[in-house]
Amino acid sequence: MSTKILLKLTFIVALFASMQMHAQEKVYNGDPDASFETARNLAFNQQRKQAQDTLLHILTKYPDYHEIRAFLATTYSWDGDYKKSRKLFNTIFEKDVKNKETWIAAIKNELWADLPFAALEMSNNALKIFPNDPELLYLKASAQENTNNPIDALTTIQTVLDSNSQDQKAIDYKASLDKLLRKNAIGINAAVDLYSSVFDPMQYYSLKYSRQTKYGSISPKLNLNRRFNENGAQFEVDLYPKIAKGLYAYVNLGVSNSFLFPDVKFGAELYQSLPKSFEVSLGFRTLKYSSTTNIYTGSLGWYTGNSYWSFRPYFTPGETGTSKSGTLTYRRYRSDADNYLGMSIGMGFSPEINQLQFNANDAQIVNLESQKFNIGYYFTTSNKQNAWGAQFGVAHQEIVFDQGNFFWIYSLALSWELKFK
Repeated sequence: MSTKILLKLTFIVALFASMQMHAQEKVYNGDPDASFETARNLAFNQQRKQAQDTLLHILTKYPDYHEIRAFLATTYSWDGDYKKSRKLFNTIFEKDVKNKETWIAAIKNELWADLPFAALEMSNNALKIFPNDPELLYLKASAQENTNNPIDALTTIQTVLDSNSQDQKAIDYKASLDKLLRKNAIGINAAVDLYSSVFDPMQYYSLKYSRQTKYGSISPKLNLNRRFNENGAQFEVDLYPKIAKGLYAYVNLGVSNSFLFPDVKFGAELYQSLPKSFEVSLGFRTLKYSSTTNIYTGSLGWYTGNSYWSFRPYFTPGETGTSKSGTLTYRRYRSDADNYLGMSIGMGFSPEINQLQFNANDAQIVNLESQKFNIGYYFTTSNKQNAWGAQFGVAHQEIVFDQGNFFWIYSLALSWELKFK
């Protein structure tokens, strides 16, 4: 045999041996339970990729270890890879449909994937195997709510409470559904401004009705003011029409025959949701007294955890230039959007905010200096039907007819709202 042929044979044998050794390295040889526990710890400590690699390695030798496959599918759900997760769950269900935890994880995957009809169908199939199971009923109710059937969801969650009236999770969920079904509300707001000099106290009241519809909310209200020893009224309506997912609008119209209010006010604004829990808006406000004032505004908002930050600037063109002002707002939410502590700080004068404090006929008013701070606390009763609020504010305001001199304004406001079906 020639040397050349011998070298070729040696190379082929070495290559085959290398491939065999590489294949053997891919075959799992260890304690699957211990490795599973290690993978779980990795997954819960933000080392998802390492955890998934470990789980896949175990499955090369133990393909029917369904608990491992289900946990792997769950990690894909956490990563937003719902299609890959669904494929793994279907593989499990082809061999085993008796594990309730697998059903729960699979249903959650469909809910997180924003496929509530699929989640509802899966919930019904699971309940045939585990009748009246409270966890599965809870997921079914969630799917029903997300398919715009809150009444059906309420019936389902009541089934859980019929079996266990002390189920706190079901109690809380029922309360949230009751709140969702209360599409009507009436509310009263009362406020007073106390001045350190120049003006007597000024009083503000509003009575409103609001209704939630599938197209958005509508809220007509009656505003009553007592200022300068005069009384005035304004009728106003706010609309929040839904346009598309993540896009909605604000539309406002107000009319009055009192000098305490603009003869006509109107405005509009578009709001758009952005990635990373941001939201932006852009719009305008118009106030018509004997002359017309246009205000251009917008906002940048950010939701992070239970906190919300928002910055809103105002630009008001006038004969002496463009006035600029802005407000920074912070809210710390508790159980829901009606329960929070709010604070805001602002600089500059804007007729949009300060229109109830002065007669805006004078174009020079937009150049006034102003600094303000507000803090408010808002909460609901245990059944979420009554909402209360209290707000205190202080402002350092330049006097409209004596520019260069300032006074202090101390504000107190109380509000109440009743929600009903």
